[in-house]
Amino acid sequence: MSSLSLAVRDASTMLRRNLLHARRYPSMTLNLLLTPIMLLLLFVYVFGDVMSAGIGGGADRSAYLAYVVPGILLMTIGGTVVGTAVSVSNDMTEGIIARFRTMAIHRGSVLIGHVVGSVLQSILSVVLVGAVAVAVGFRSTDATVLEWLAAFGLLVLFAVALTWIAVGMGLISPNAEAASNNALPMILLPLLSSAFVPVDAMPGWFQPIAEYQPFTPAIETLRGLLLGSEIGDNGWIAIVWCLGLTVLGYFWSASLFKRDPK
Repeated sequence: MSSLSLAVRDASTMLRRNLLHARRYPSMTLNLLLTPIMLLLLFVYVFGDVMSAGIGGGADRSAYLAYVVPGILLMTIGGTVVGTAVSVSNDMTEGIIARFRTMAIHRGSVLIGHVVGSVLQSILSVVLVGAVAVAVGFRSTDATVLEWLAAFGLLVLFAVALTWIAVGMGLISPNAEAASNNALPMILLPLLSSAFVPVDAMPGWFQPIAEYQPFTPAIETLRGLLLGSEIGDNGWIAIVWCLGLTVLGYFWSASLFKRDPK
């Protein structure tokens, strides 16, 4: 077999291993999945009328539901990759990686298995949260097939970018608790973005924090694709963020993983 074939085979084995772990220990995935669902229900049914009126849409809960769903979907990805950071940290601290280093397997397959498994879990989580959103009234009737494909591509690209960053956070963490804390910005950044209110409605001193971060352009792009709102420069800015974070996370994670264990 060629080196590429061996690498693909080993990565597939590691992917199956990570998916089996996720199936056998679903508690973390479920806990992280419940957070965006609870926020969706809270903001729609408790704050929906008030929030809609506050952003100039009148007291219309259904309008605010349409506004908030794109942000919740990307928040779901941010929450899911926290589990990836914890999983990577567990592998590094529990000795299994030391065992893998002694075996005739492609070294990069361990990280690739984590990344691919995490992206699949992220997309599945997005589908489940999207199903809840549809169940409570969200509709995207104006989006074309091409726009739906573009929205799906953006979600996958965003998941890949955040997953590589989460892998790096897991590698630098001495234990699972530290990994969870290090990955906390993945959950906090969406709360500081345009997920729940427009950037223009925020205080002037806070607007740069919300605007110059990866979640806001991605949310605005997804919102434009699903709801037909103006995308502007957010499309290419979101792609640049995704590609930049992917490259940064990949090289950061690869350099950390190649270091000899202490």
